[in-house]
Amino acid sequence: MLDAHFVRENFDLVREKLSTRNFDPALLENFTQLDAERRALIRERDDLNAASNRLSKEVGALMREGRKDEAEAKKAESRAVAEKAKGIEARLEEFENEFRAILVNVPNLPHESVPVGADESANTEVRRWGTPRDFRAEGFDPKDHVDLGVGLGILDQERATKVTGARFAVLSGVGAKLERALINFMLDLHTSEHGYREMLPPFIVNDDSLFGTGQLPKFEQDLFKLRFERDYYLVPTAEVPLTNLHREEILEEKALPLSYTAYTPCFRSEAGSYGRDVRGLIRQHQFDKVELVKLTKPEDSYEALEQLTRDAERVLQLLGLPYRTVTLSTGDMGFSAAKTYDIEVWLPSQNTYREISSCSNCEAFQARRAQIRFKRDGKSKTEFVHTLNGSGLAVGRTWLAILENYQQADGSVRVPEALAPYLGVEVIMPNA
Repeated sequence: MLDAHFVRENFDLVREKLSTRNFDPALLENFTQLDAERRALIRERDDLNAASNRLSKEVGALMREGRKDEAEAKKAESRAVAEKAKGIEARLEEFENEFRAILVNVPNLPHESVPVGADESANTEVRRWGTPRDFRAEGFDPKDHVDLGVGLGILDQERATKVTGARFAVLSGVGAKLERALINFMLDLHTSEHGYREMLPPFIVNDDSLFGTGQLPKFEQDLFKLRFERDYYLVPTAEVPLTNLHREEILEEKALPLSYTAYTPCFRSEAGSYGRDVRGLIRQHQFDKVELVKLTKPEDSYEALEQLTRDAERVLQLLGLPYRTVTLSTGDMGFSAAKTYDIEVWLPSQNTYREISSCSNCEAFQARRAQIRFKRDGKSKTEFVHTLNGSGLAVGRTWLAILENYQQADGSVRVPEALAPYLGVEVIMPNA
């Protein structure tokens, strides 16, 4: 959530920056008027409260002097002031709710280094790593991960549809073990080499947590809500529970930065996908992900973003999977992000790069919603931390990228050298 004081003092700048995010500035039209009326009510309430306090003191003084009639008159005046203040407070609450409803639906402001553009066509490439294989030079055309998985007997979407519905999958045999091996490989790398603390959070979160990271109230349609007496949701990403571990806390400066990693299944309705990527594992309602989350001091957050992105890239480097990293444009970023790098892995069957990780700096946007603050050494004033998150990586997309990039002409799949000790085999053969 944006700082109301900053919006008030920089209204034209905020409107300009939000217009680059495909956000209609007209939605802010009521902000100035509501803010002015809200502040006027606050002043009026404070004046009435001060008058009430003054009258109470006068009543006490008159009673001590034995001037009971005058004291009763002052009491009546005090009650009238208190009643008026009560009415002002009720009106103020209505204004506060309306004012807050505007701010909670406003996206974060893009960092100055973010390319301006309406959609992904304005994204800018930062770097590439690895060289895609030339399968035709090897004498065959690459299959996609669905044909490979079915041929190997390790992927079954038909039975998953029978058990649950569309956009679910059953992995079996070495296919299931490959998923587990990737999770362990990523967690081991991030904890032993990159300095993250492994966490195992709940896979169900409450509405306060989802508000804190920005999924609620704007994106409720993308969530799976439980039928329960409480507002519980299946976790859409480990970013939500990891970031909210410190909701409504004041941290000591020496505790920062905090770096967490966690595996969770992720559940998303994909309400706005409109049939995209219906084949295979690219876009599922349930998928596994290893997440990276950092909480930092404001001045350290952009260096932390570069490091977090390199940590995610390192997974692909060790697995030998070609990728590229792009900076998302203002119109392509997520709601809470001030700057985002997407890491895109090469998929031979599509002859293109596809997203496998998004690494974002949300600055104080989430921390303000979740009230995550810190206190500098020797200072009494608190500040909001900056929060960062990224996939390290999306496990299912890594699974399919391995199948496609390491496939052989006979339909088998070689196992990346770094992953072989986790999987226990060097080649995945049919019905393994």
